[in-house]
Amino acid sequence: MLAADGTPLKKSLARALRAQKLRALALIAPLLIFVLVTFIAPIADMLFRSVENQIVRDTLPRTSAALATWDAESGDLPPDSAFEALYSDLFLAAEARRHTRLGQRLNYENTGMSSLFRGTGRDVDDFGEANVEMLEDLDDRWEEAEFWISMTSGTGGAAVLDAARERFIRLDDLSTRGPLGDAWCGVKGVFGAPCAVSAEDVDLGFTLSGDFAETFPRTAEAYAEFAVFMAIEEEETVADDEPWEAVYVALDRDLRALSPEELAAYDGPEAEALRAAQAALADVPPVDFRAAFVASDEDWGTVEPWRTIRTYAPPYTTGYFLNAVDMQKTPDGPALRDEDERIYGLLFQRTLFMSLMITFSCILLGYPVAWLLANLPMRTANLLMILVLLPFWTSLLVRTSAWKVMLQQQGVINDVLVWLGLVADDGRLIMINNQFGTIVAMTHILLPFMILPLYSVMQTIPPSYMRAAKSLGATPLTAFRRVYFPQTVPGIGAGSILVFILAIGYYITPEIVGGTTGTFISNRIAYHISSSLNWGLAAALGSILLVVVLVLYWAYDKIVGIDNVKLGG
Repeated sequence: MLAADGTPLKKSLARALRAQKLRALALIAPLLIFVLVTFIAPIADMLFRSVENQIVRDTLPRTSAALATWDAESGDLPPDSAFEALYSDLFLAAEARRHTRLGQRLNYENTGMSSLFRGTGRDVDDFGEANVEMLEDLDDRWEEAEFWISMTSGTGGAAVLDAARERFIRLDDLSTRGPLGDAWCGVKGVFGAPCAVSAEDVDLGFTLSGDFAETFPRTAEAYAEFAVFMAIEEEETVADDEPWEAVYVALDRDLRALSPEELAAYDGPEAEALRAAQAALADVPPVDFRAAFVASDEDWGTVEPWRTIRTYAPPYTTGYFLNAVDMQKTPDGPALRDEDERIYGLLFQRTLFMSLMITFSCILLGYPVAWLLANLPMRTANLLMILVLLPFWTSLLVRTSAWKVMLQQQGVINDVLVWLGLVADDGRLIMINNQFGTIVAMTHILLPFMILPLYSVMQTIPPSYMRAAKSLGATPLTAFRRVYFPQTVPGIGAGSILVFILAIGYYITPEIVGGTTGTFISNRIAYHISSSLNWGLAAALGSILLVVVLVLYWAYDKIVGIDNVKLGG
């Protein structure tokens, strides 16, 4: 069968249907993009932070590689190469002021790491001070930027420069990690404004000699990092300042690694000055990185900080989730924390228990109110409905603060009880800063969310059903239990799931009236986001809470059936 234009009818219908779907998609596209950008992407970014751990690898790349083959179970300190690698990594991180962020991250896993990195970051400039002074005293030219440029410039060392560019850019760009950060960088790139400087865009002001990089690999690497730092962080070139102390220390290591015969064969720029430096360094002991780190802080002489660095060197970690369930990574695998350190399991149990209590309280209080609203004359019902909705017109903070005033020991409720003689003046009830205060205040705040679904369902139940049941001999209680109540179950289900989900994630009310025993897991999540800045742990706690809610939702659907939930009609 053909259409009017001669095409097969089936093909014509498919084309029309496709065009109709495209038009519908175009209509909802703005809203869909808005939801993706403002809702889905932030949630995905936050959930990604619960496993993201790139800061250790990007801040200490050489150290991570050096510790990869170290046996943390042996009880022995890492080899000297690990101390030297840590010096190179930490010097660059300290110059870029990124070492404190790394210390803060590792401090979540091992208390004291923050102060360890902060203190050593201040001292790392002085490592090898005697060797640096020897070179500067040997020849004044070692303190001149032009001398270093002359010695290191040439061609063939592009790979070393590119590696230094990438290393510093990754170190400098830690704040943009995650799905949301990558997406935002992509959006900015469309408009010609990339999120972070690329390696190719960095103008270093010189090119590195391949012969110099091959003969003096440590020096070439350190000088390249200095050049990249000057270009990106200071917006200057290597011609504007003499190199870091780390470059001198690297040169010291390279000169000691070469025999006089090998250095004699080197014919690059300033070769004579390099040979003179090698001869002079023979009278100065080499830099002992192990001793320098231990002198800076004796904790570097223990295996614990090294073990922590090695454990959290991979770019992704389960550490945040283990902490969120009161566990930790150990050399023998995941293990429970000490009993006095287990707080999150208790918080999750308390959150679930109190959310259920609030839900049941709202059912007990909201059911009779909704029944009255559904069975009173319309004029009276509308007036009472205004009273039910009145709390929505009052600030949540004001309502919560009012309960704090009413429930405190010198508050209104205790004063009334004392006045009635039900409570002695010296035996006033403690109803605030505990679970009772949180349940009372949140029941009042969430009660309208239970009443409204119940009312909308009860309004659709014809009064004739109850009259018919009574006329057939049923008592009022039996008629209610067998006829009326089953028809209100969808409203109870809708109100319960609404109140429970709102309660389990509440923050302000438990924070104000909960004290130490009435707070929810959401309060701890907020603490880690705003105070401790442990966003990874906050994301892990939030992920677990999300999974718990989804599991309970699934169980609710299996038991009650989500299709039976009604908000009205």
